[in-house]
Amino acid sequence: MDVFQFMNVARNPGEKAPANERIYVFKEIYQPLGAGEAADQAGRCLSCGNPYCEWECPVHNYIPNWLQLVQEGKLFEAAELSHKTNSLPEICGRVCPQDRLCEGACTLNQGGFGAVSIGSVEKYITDTAYEQGWRPDMSRVVWSDKKVAIIGAGPAGLGCADILVRNGVKPVVFDRYEEIGGLLTFGIPEFKLEKEIVARRREIMEGMGVEFRLNTEIGKDISIEDLLRDYDAVFMGMGAYKYMKGGFEGEELPGVLEALPFLINNIRQKLNTLPAGEAPQSMKGKRVVVLGGGDTAMDCNRTSVRQGAKSVICAYRRDEANMPGSKREVANAKEEGVQFLWNRQPVGIKQNADGTLALTLVTTRLGEPDEKGRRRAENVPGSEEVIECDHVIIAFGFQAEAASWFDAQGIKTDDWGRTVAPATQTLKYQTSNPKIFAGGDQVRGADLVVRAVYEGRQAAEGILEFVGVW
Repeated sequence: MDVFQFMNVARNPGEKAPANERIYVFKEIYQPLGAGEAADQAGRCLSCGNPYCEWECPVHNYIPNWLQLVQEGKLFEAAELSHKTNSLPEICGRVCPQDRLCEGACTLNQGGFGAVSIGSVEKYITDTAYEQGWRPDMSRVVWSDKKVAIIGAGPAGLGCADILVRNGVKPVVFDRYEEIGGLLTFGIPEFKLEKEIVARRREIMEGMGVEFRLNTEIGKDISIEDLLRDYDAVFMGMGAYKYMKGGFEGEELPGVLEALPFLINNIRQKLNTLPAGEAPQSMKGKRVVVLGGGDTAMDCNRTSVRQGAKSVICAYRRDEANMPGSKREVANAKEEGVQFLWNRQPVGIKQNADGTLALTLVTTRLGEPDEKGRRRAENVPGSEEVIECDHVIIAFGFQAEAASWFDAQGIKTDDWGRTVAPATQTLKYQTSNPKIFAGGDQVRGADLVVRAVYEGRQAAEGILEFVGVW
């Protein structure tokens, strides 16, 4: 055992495809670790007595423990352990912003040695174990006669279904899309998460006993009343899809696009599932400006690059240090040729005679902190500038919103459209309708995949108590 392995072996997140190659393809840009590389990275862990990585992880993964199992070559044991806390470890290993969660908290960072490549090892565990025949151990499950309807096959719904089925309750998951995953499938581009990974997770969950009913919208194809009549409880994990507007002139002009429909359109083109009558969108040869600084904005930037955009500019109202998205994704976008304009606020868009767009931006400066502690962006008088472009993609984020049937079912929402379902109550994540539970972005607003997984799992515990299994 090399007690100085953290010094003698460099951090290795997996070889990254060169920017001049990856900008032409929709494939994951990081190569998977091999067995030896994963063991080497796992061996760099200091096995801290109070592991900060574990506390910073929203699902509180047993990170040092499964790193040790990987180092010892106990792959199936590592897979079982990683699933004790996370229903989608191979997906979180790919899409989590580890730089500001587990890896950001790694003790090795403090000494300048480079964090253990936790995310890369996490995806290695499930990917490789699955290839070698591992499947979740369901041998001790005692089946009850209870069944639960889950609305939404995104991270929260899948997390809920995972805990329910492991406790002998039949989950039936309804989703309006043609595949499971929600934004995992239709929002996150393939250069971050290839869709075969989500399809494999569906296969795993169906093998566990989870049933999926797709292309089915509640309130349209099936009524909520039918679910409440036919199931012992209902879980809502419907996400946050309502587009947040900027409130400036010209947002409705042709050529101004919403981020999520743009991303969904691109992914459906790749999956050959674009609905009849919906035209494919392409930025090929276009001058594109993306407004926003989160991960969705980075997805739009990098998708536009791969579609062959002539140029891509990303304008954000604060400075780089205050961007809400992953630093890793910003760095990847820069490598791929995206130009960033920091401290820029859009104030209007006009259409030129030839159909192109003129976007007016003003420079901002950071003022006093807002209610969340982030310094407010204040416009600098007389700093207007105009950018000529062909498309503007608005990526200001998303909000939850109430479904048409909420009022009739007595489901309360707050002023931001989020479903009221507190974590700290007798039955976790129960809504104001006792038979209905909720979690994920629908409850907390748009947030990380891993937090939605956690809330879905926690809500399942509340459901298990409600139906009398626990």
